[in-house]
Amino acid sequence: MSMRSPALALYKKLIRYSQNLQFTDKEYFVSRVRAEFEQNRENPLPENISRSIERGEALLKRGRVL
Repeated sequence: MSMRSPALALYKKLIRYSQNLQFTDKEYFVSRVRAEFEQNRENPLPENISRSIERGEALLKRGRVL
């Protein structure tokens, strides 16, 4: 099963979410998101990608960065 589509959808959601941040540096948040996705692109182990997707979805569900 390809993880590309869920990963790209999550990336887009996180970038959109960054536009609504008020008390966090938006540029820093976007750079961290981009770095995480680049890291997983270079290390495409399915368990790592699944864990990262779960972390990203949890962040969106909580509605806060910390």
